[in-house]
Amino acid sequence: METLVWVVHILVAVAVIALVLLQHGKGADMGAAFGSGSSGSLFGSTGSANFLSRSTAVVATLFFLTSLGLAFFALKQHKPAASVLDRTAVPATAPAAPQAPAAPAGSRAADIPQ
Repeated sequence: METLVWVVHILVAVAVIALVLLQHGKGADMGAAFGSGSSGSLFGSTGSANFLSRSTAVVATLFFLTSLGLAFFALKQHKPAASVLDRTAVPATAPAAPQAPAAPAGSRAADIPQ
């Protein structure tokens, strides 16, 4: 199930990128007023903007939902071991005693008895 959500999530992410890149910016409206617009296009003069805007909203909602689904799967797999405040779950061990550094083999400190 998680693999299916990953595949859908990646496809939806690519669709969001494509739909955002297909949309015209705010500066394209003035150019369309002087005849360089797409009034004879498949969706009409303003139909493409509405269609692309609505499609982007739907795909963005799907992206949000698949993100929540993946977060749910990640939370379900990750089980915290124990609380930091819960001392009964973690055995208390004493820290190891510090050790003195070893003297080099040819030094005079190795000849001194302790």
